[in-house]
Amino acid sequence: MIIDIITIFPDFFTPFLETSMIRKALEKQYVKINIHNLRDHTTNKHKKIDDTPYGGGAGMLMTIQPFEAVISALKTKDSVVILLSPQGELLSQPKAIELATKTHIILLCGHYEGVDARIQAYIDMELSIGDYVLTGGEIPAMIVADAITRLIPGVLHEESAQADSLQNGLLKYPQYTKPEHYKGMAVPDVLLSGHHQQIESWRKQEQLRQTLVKRPDLLKKVKLDPESKTMLEAIKQQLKDK
Repeated sequence: MIIDIITIFPDFFTPFLETSMIRKALEKQYVKINIHNLRDHTTNKHKKIDDTPYGGGAGMLMTIQPFEAVISALKTKDSVVILLSPQGELLSQPKAIELATKTHIILLCGHYEGVDARIQAYIDMELSIGDYVLTGGEIPAMIVADAITRLIPGVLHEESAQADSLQNGLLKYPQYTKPEHYKGMAVPDVLLSGHHQQIESWRKQEQLRQTLVKRPDLLKKVKLDPESKTMLEAIKQQLKDK
């Protein structure tokens, strides 16, 4: 997969590309991430990429020309062009899974008061990382690139990725490591039993419990099997009886 990121702050991405999983994915060539300076594509002799908005208003607006130029230079029939924007679809795990199947993604980082609305003619979608406003699209671009890259086959152990929170629409079950006892808190006995079937049943139950307590909204979106439905009703009753 190739991910092209368009920004006016290319140095912002240096630590991101040199750290942890992203660095390893790049070294093993599971993904190629290119950072492009938007200013290199402007026809303005002063490398200016913003101007005042028509109709008045506060702040500066990013101009369409350099975006159109860089998109035209990079886009192929396989490309997905994404503008990072608070007006976009909220990034979700299903969306990350979908994007991880693509071969080429172009991420556009807005700034200032946004981008000239004619950008809509050149993009495939807008993505938001949450219902709040940041100073630019650089942090969202890193989040999207990270969420996608970790799902590319080979980057993570498949078992690890499949057990992640939200991968199946539910939150992840609680996990423990050594020591077995710490300040009066103990690891659940079932995890020490060596009984794999019981452990899997406990984890399934705890996924449902965690989701019900922390993110009940997710349960409205996921299709549960009969066993999970029975577990969930039992958990609801337990919580009610407390």
